Amino acid sequence: MANKNHDILINAEIPGMDEGIRSFIRRVIRVGLEAEGVNFPYEVNVLLTSDAGIRKINHELRGIDRETDVLSFPAFDLFPGRLPDVEADADPETGRVPLGDMAVSMERVAAQAKEYGHSNRRELAYLVTHSVLHLLGYDHLDEGPQKKLMREHEEKILALLNLER
Repeated sequence: MANKNHDILINAEIPGMDEGIRSFIRRVIRVGLEAEGVNFPYEVNVLLTSDAGIRKINHELRGIDRETDVLSFPAFDLFPGRLPDVEADADPETGRVPLGDMAVSMERVAAQAKEYGHSNRRELAYLVTHSVLHLLGYDHLDEGPQKKLMREHEEKILALLNLER
């Protein structure tokens, strides 16, 4: 996919998050958004943090005092299949639609990769894909049709990345 003035900003609160990791995350986001029909300029912000860092964010913004693997903060109240209105929602200065923010605990990435018996790369791709879908309105709270739909889309995107289970 050609860059259409996309901006994926990645900040790291922890050491060792080199350009290889950042480039991989950008690719996962681009592939995921393209698979979901996002063909307009967008912006996504990513924070790579520790368990302590994500716990603090979870507590401050959601009132939940525990660590988690990934947090997603969509810019819009969407639902699956409905994308933002580019004309109305794009930032007038940049022309990009700000889709939202995600925070990933790299400690959870390593722990869950070990727990599930796959690579850190695959776990990171899964969590970033999961977050991308949340930014686009997918959810899994009902443990039924919504969760099933989200899982189908996660698997489709991971297959495009050659990282299926």
